[in-house]
Amino acid sequence: MTTNKACIIPVIQYKNAKAAIEWICESFGFEKRLVVPGENCTIIHAQLTYGNSMIMLSSENNNEYGKLINTPNCLNEINTQAPYIIVEKIDDHYKNAVAKGAKILIEIKDEAYGGRGYTCKDLEGHIWSFGSYNPWK
Repeated sequence: MTTNKACIIPVIQYKNAKAAIEWICESFGFEKRLVVPGENCTIIHAQLTYGNSMIMLSSENNNEYGKLINTPNCLNEINTQAPYIIVEKIDDHYKNAVAKGAKILIEIKDEAYGGRGYTCKDLEGHIWSFGSYNPWK
């Protein structure tokens, strides 16, 4: 069997990507790796990291790729995907997210399969799951 070294990076669009970047960093503990500003306070491309993981995001746009994805606000709050991020100090992470205004969808709890986690929405309705469960271990 061949082992492929792959990296999966979620890509998310926001109406106000500039505000989303600040909120994600403050609420979820991500760090800015690269932020490429555009015209009229838009973001052409951004890379945010959390440990050895990354998400990429941008402002809504009508370019070739932007026409393929949409924000939850445009889809009547429906999400089709939600990233799961492994967090060591999950209780502290949860408390910070709540303090910063994350809308909790599933309260923090111990899972039957191991670990502890919660699910929330960000300021534009994207769903995020955070937990201490590491399926690689």
